[in-house]
Amino acid sequence: MGYSQTSEPIRFERDCAAVMVPQGDEVTLPAGQVGYITQALGGSFTVYVDGNLFRIRGADADALGKEPPAPLELAEGADDIEVEKLVWEQLRTCFDPEIPINIVELGLVYDCDLERLEDGRRKVSVRMTLTAPGCGMGEILVDDVRTKLEMIPTIAEADVDLVFDPPWTQSMMSEAARLETGML
Repeated sequence: MGYSQTSEPIRFERDCAAVMVPQGDEVTLPAGQVGYITQALGGSFTVYVDGNLFRIRGADADALGKEPPAPLELAEGADDIEVEKLVWEQLRTCFDPEIPINIVELGLVYDCDLERLEDGRRKVSVRMTLTAPGCGMGEILVDDVRTKLEMIPTIAEADVDLVFDPPWTQSMMSEAARLETGML
């Protein structure tokens, strides 16, 4: 995967932390570097620079001349059903940098449980997997899930457990995801 005619050209406006895809190595791309946005989903970006793909966090959108994602809002006194709905919405903003389908539709989320803590805040526990056990982006994706869940008001802690049993198969994808990837 590289850039295409639909990729958006960009020039980094400042030095920017990035993660190499699929190796998972952390690097800094310098101000003035030219590249192309190949994917902008879920508030993060995949950019093509000098023959390599890099993932840029939404918090660093300004380095690309883009707006960072807006803070999440939740009605005061929201009940567990409303919080859980927002948890699933946040999970749907997490994408593998190489696959333009969110982790829920890919079937990577096995369990998601919400627990009320003594102080009234909540803890969310997620069990998830990867499309391939050796994926260098595994810890990056887990961190993305944890970070996005902890952005939700009232979530004090997000525990994300990466598991490989049962192993992921294409049959775990939603019908929409299989249709989008041509696997239906």
